[in-house]
Formats: sequence, structure tokens, C-alpha cells
Amino acid sequence: MAPIGILFFIFTVICVGAKEVLFTVQCKTESVGQYGQQSLLECWVQAANGATDAGIRAISWTKEGLEGPLVFFNKGKMNKTPGYQLAEPPLNKKHTNVSLLIANTTMANAGAYKCMVITNSGDAVGDINLKVTAKYSKPTIRSDPKEITVKRDGVLTCESHGGYPKGEIRWIVEHDTEWTKGSKMEEKLDKRGLFHLSSKLPLLRGSIFSKYTCAVYSASGSREAEAIFVVEDIPSLGTQGREKEFDAASKIIAPVVVIGSLIVGLLVALLFLRRRRQSGHLRSDPGEEEGLDAIDNSFQM
Repeated sequence: MAPIGILFFIFTVICVGAKEVLFTVQCKTESVGQYGQQSLLECWVQAANGATDAGIRAISWTKEGLEGPLVFFNKGKMNKTPGYQLAEPPLNKKHTNVSLLIANTTMANAGAYKCMVITNSGDAVGDINLKVTAKYSKPTIRSDPKEITVKRDGVLTCESHGGYPKGEIRWIVEHDTEWTKGSKMEEKLDKRGLFHLSSKLPLLRGSIFSKYTCAVYSASGSREAEAIFVVEDIPSLGTQGREKEFDAASKIIAPVVVIGSLIVGLLVALLFLRRRRQSGHLRSDPGEEEGLDAIDNSFQM
């Protein structure tokens, strides 16, 4: 098997002697690949000037910054660099799909690519750019000291790794209030070319919340993952407030209910006795009348 460099030289010579171009190579302007997944660089041969048969003779895929072709197809024979292949190798003259498939995408695969095609009617070149992204891992939170209390200062550290491009860590406290301004984030590139994010949030005694959420956002602003840290010895402010309000209300309502019941009972008794006296069923009793008059006078005051 001849080296790919020699085959590429032959390919270039063929291009020089090719006929008038009746076909073009159309490619998407940009393709977005996910780190660790397959990536497809889509290109196809399109007829020009009424041509109906492409008759592909040779295909070459190259990447800017690398010598020689990544994939080279000529006269039915395929030469390729490990990890690269044609999505659909040409099997007949009507074949038009010349897309490139990358098996396991890494940051090194990002960049500009060219697809050169020779047909029975001429040659053409298409360009496409590959952009590689990577999702950040679920963040982890550690505290210093290990047990956070309201009586001493502390620090929360949130970390997430394996993402690209550079993202952001944000802090959210109770009632969905963002608390990021008080934090400090650092980012580093690892050997794979991916970002490691780390954010420190200082906690000051007397102003510590019961729950902290560390959220990781991508470069486009979408929320990818989060972690929650709970301070165990701080009761929920909402529950504590409701309990205090209930106790205060109970102390006020109980005596009011008792007094109100007594007043209602006395009013009912007074009304009943007056009706009996007015209807003539109650005999005149000076002592009883004096008692009714005293009760009546007390409510009229």
C-alpha cells in the first residue's frame, strides 16, 4: 500500500489535468461536534450546467495544519488515518455523499477542513469548519470547616470539570436569590484541552443561609448541572416565623373568645327574661326587676 503522501501527490496531478468543472462540492459552513462522540462533516457533490452523472474518481479530505490527507479514495481503493472515514464510500457513479465521519471527537479535531473531489467532468473543493463542545460534569461542593455553623466563618468550594468552551459557576441561595458577586471563580485547561472550573464562596457568621446551590452554566448561558449544600443547624426562617405568629395569635384569641362567650350568654338571658315579663307570664318581683334593671343599665353604659 502506497503512503498517503504519495497518493495525495497523484491526486493533485489528476486535478491539474481534469476537464471543465461541471460539478461543485457543497458543504455546511460549520459542524458542531460533541467531545467523545462521533462528528459528521457533511459535504455532497452537486451537478452544474445540467450534468446528470457525477462519476466520482477520487476524494480527499484534509485538515488545516496537518500534512497529507486524512482520507484518500482513488480508483475504488481507500486509504485513511485511524479515526477518520467516509460516511458513505462511493459504490456507483450516481453517488453524491462525500461526508467525513470522525469516530471519537477530541479538541484536536476542531478546525478547518477541505473536501477535494475529482469526477469524470472535473474537480471541485468544499470547505467546512468543525467546532467541538463538551458538557461540564455535575459539580461537587466541599466546605471548610467540614461542619458549617452560624457562629463561625467558613468557605464553600464548588468544582466542575470536562467542559468546553469556558463556562461559569453561579451561586444561588434561598428564595432563588443569586449570590455570585461574593464568590471568586478560577478556570484551568487540562491535558485534554477541557476546562476545570472552581469557585469559592466565603460565608460570614451571622449571615449564613440554610441552603446553597452551585450551578454550572455553559458558554451559551444554559444551565447544565447543579449541586446543593445544606447547613443543618439553621432552621427554616419561614417555618420559624409562622410558629411565632401562631403562638402570639393564640395568646390573644383565647381570652377574647372566653369574654365574648360570656357577653353573648348574658345578652341571651336578658332578652329571654324581658320577653317573659312583657308577655305577662312573669309575676312582678321587685328584687328580680332590680336585677334585670342593673344588668340592662350595665350594657347601656
